[in-house]
Amino acid sequence: MAFHGEQHSGYFRRSLQALSSGLGEARVRARLAALASAPLTRESIATLAAEVGVPGDTGATLRRTRTWLMLALMERDLGGAASLDEVCETMTAFAEFATTRALHGAAAELVARHGRPLDRQGQPQDLLAIGMGKAGGIELNVSSDLDLVFVFREDGESEGVDGGGHLASSEWMHRLARRAIELLSDYTADGFVFRVDARLRPNGDSGPLVVPFGMLEQYFYAQGREWERFAWLKGRVLADSGLAGTEARADDEAAIERIVAPFVYRRYMDYEAFTALRELHAKIRGEVARRSARDPQALDVKLGRGGIREVEFTAQLFQIVRGGRDPVLRSRSTLETLATLVDRGLLPADEAEALVRAYRLLRRTEHALQYREDAQTHRLPNDPAERERIAAMLRMTRADFDAAIAADTDQVARIFDRLLSPEEPSGDEADAQQATEDELDAEVRRRFAAFRGGPRYTAARAPTREAIERLIAAALQRRIGNAGLIRLVELLDTICRRPAYVALLGKYSEAFGRVLRILDWAKWPADYLMQHPVVLDELLDGQLLEPTDYEAWSRQLRERTDAARHDGQPDVERQMDIVREAHHAQVFRLMAQDLAGRLTVERVSDYLSELADRVLDLAIDLVWATLRLRFRDRPRFAAISYGRLGGKELGYTSDLDLVFLFDDDDERAPEAYALLAQRLSGWLSARTAAGLLFEIDLRLRPNGVAGLLVSKLSAFEAYQRESAWVWEHQALTRARFSAGDRSIGERFEAIRRTVLAQRRDPARLRDEVVAMRRKMHDGHPNRSGMFDLKHDRGGMVDIEFLVQYLVLDHACEHAPLLDNAGNIALLGRAAGFGLIDAGLAGRTADAYRRYRKLQHQLKLDDAPYARVEPATVAAEREAVSALWEAVLGCVEKNP
Repeated sequence: MAFHGEQHSGYFRRSLQALSSGLGEARVRARLAALASAPLTRESIATLAAEVGVPGDTGATLRRTRTWLMLALMERDLGGAASLDEVCETMTAFAEFATTRALHGAAAELVARHGRPLDRQGQPQDLLAIGMGKAGGIELNVSSDLDLVFVFREDGESEGVDGGGHLASSEWMHRLARRAIELLSDYTADGFVFRVDARLRPNGDSGPLVVPFGMLEQYFYAQGREWERFAWLKGRVLADSGLAGTEARADDEAAIERIVAPFVYRRYMDYEAFTALRELHAKIRGEVARRSARDPQALDVKLGRGGIREVEFTAQLFQIVRGGRDPVLRSRSTLETLATLVDRGLLPADEAEALVRAYRLLRRTEHALQYREDAQTHRLPNDPAERERIAAMLRMTRADFDAAIAADTDQVARIFDRLLSPEEPSGDEADAQQATEDELDAEVRRRFAAFRGGPRYTAARAPTREAIERLIAAALQRRIGNAGLIRLVELLDTICRRPAYVALLGKYSEAFGRVLRILDWAKWPADYLMQHPVVLDELLDGQLLEPTDYEAWSRQLRERTDAARHDGQPDVERQMDIVREAHHAQVFRLMAQDLAGRLTVERVSDYLSELADRVLDLAIDLVWATLRLRFRDRPRFAAISYGRLGGKELGYTSDLDLVFLFDDDDERAPEAYALLAQRLSGWLSARTAAGLLFEIDLRLRPNGVAGLLVSKLSAFEAYQRESAWVWEHQALTRARFSAGDRSIGERFEAIRRTVLAQRRDPARLRDEVVAMRRKMHDGHPNRSGMFDLKHDRGGMVDIEFLVQYLVLDHACEHAPLLDNAGNIALLGRAAGFGLIDAGLAGRTADAYRRYRKLQHQLKLDDAPYARVEPATVAAEREAVSALWEAVLGCVEKNP
């Protein structure tokens, strides 16, 4: 019998002839006809391999199996028996089968020489091959590269066998991956199995071939790029090395999902993906243009305009933007995703149908091009004769084929371009809107015009733009200054692609009024609102201006984070976002209460400090729960706060100065708590889709940046007693337990009080404090002519140093000075003990209050420095300088 492939494919003819020369033509034709009579499944592929393979030679077996499979699949496809879905599913099933066989075969060789690779717990572990792109999506084409990323659980050591040495698990896995790649990609007289591409691994060619889970997670958090989110969207484990068992594989796959999902998907609408995809697509089109220089008339059906990649990108764009909120959109299948987009009302049904139709035609064309010579090509020549041949393979006339290709690619390109390139507003509409603002300040008018001509506004749907115009009209009717109007433009630019927020402000005029007051109040609160528009929901709370019950708040937050799980495991990304969103909302409530005059600066700091303590306490538990090194339910670990948080003087933008301690004699404790400290720092300071939680500063730990990230409590005590500098004891006066194990907090406080109560030589102490103050002053030069509220002589740092000196010099005789009661209270206590003049102490305390209030307002205005005209605080400077001279001697003037 004659086969369709003989008419259309040189590869088919050559392969048939080669097989016939060894087995006889009649026998080969009969077997091929039988093989092509039904779809090829994973089971039938395994049967085929057993029939045509070479015992003991994995590579030869896989290469021969591929030849038979390709011929059978080509015959089914060209004869109309196989659908596009069947072709892709068959090729993907073979990829899974071949990769599994290659890993198993190579692993057997390594086990014989070095034993099985173990993890840190001494359990066998597998190397897993993650299929990326079409392999992950079960969409592999007939001559595709096989994009693989190799991962394993963690480093350890192999068991070792008689006559063979131990190997580090990382080296064992590297050798296995390298050998498996050779088995798949080596080209011999039997052909090859797959061209393997491992460049999608972390750091590409410059990174290690195999990656432990922890390194993969750290890479995503620290270095993962936007285009890699698209690459990992389809990632799926194809095969393993067969050493650890099915239960371990399920656990490993769940662990990989927990690492990958937070990187790929964001909790809220991630519109930055538009920009990332636009840039990625521009690079691809540029590369296609360079490749097309030799044959500019040919069409690249994969990467060209209106090609396969643009259909895939259309689906993936919606997945990246919305998949964090709608898990149904996380399918790895392009066609399934397009159907879901229609169901969700995100893509018009006619456009989705056009994309599906084009995708199927382009994929079938791609296969026809590759069938001809088993070549990885996607270029459709413009030559009429060549097109005639390709059309015939698809059972179409050339005229119908050319018309379909042209129409489908044009429609794909128009849909894709519409998504990435926002439409322009009409000139009449822009003129009408501009006319309503003719009397505004020129800069405000310019900002409005730039906003309306910008990509976000023009990308918004017509109803959203109309709602925005109504908001602008309402704002113009209120008494709001130019700065507030400019900030309104910036806020609208932020939220105009989030129609829900625009609708919220349009529906609730009281909420919009509060927004306008915040925008008109100061720059920093306005910027905060723009950075975290999710807090707009707080405006609808009738209790916005009432104090928060932080005990209930923290309990409810813990319940929400505990419920954030995926496959039974903590959903780390979601937990991070939940905590950030909750913290942002509470900060916003405090700002609203601050604006309304409900809170003093001191009360704002108290609440911000309590918020930070409660978030730290929760974060410790959440991070500990995710550690593989965890060996007890609750960690014996504590966060000690210094500086602003330690003194409960936290501001809206303050860093957290922290020292981590543990008190645990378990031999696993040092490594486990070091990892906890590292992960906790990253957890707190990472910028997620929900924004930034805190900036963390760990430099006050024993030995500073050269010291361990976490200290055992006994070592901390020894350091403070024997090695700490005077400035470290000054810092200790403002330190306190913030979160974690309360028993450690109690012991820390006892250590702190004992260290601070040591009797010191007054003269030497005075010299040390004055020298450190001079060093700090020199480190913050001010040549502006303005007075720096914090760093200049007579400012806040002078007051803090004075209090610290009084504590270190006199706490040995006056125990109440050991309390971390704040600078103002400690000044009063020192005066009560007769250590300083009561009147001078009172004026210095008043100066501190005034400085903090001024600093607070300047921070809200986003001033780069907390500086004022010297005359406005002359009395305060004089009081502070007088107390400094009375306690520490001469006063050094500002330069």
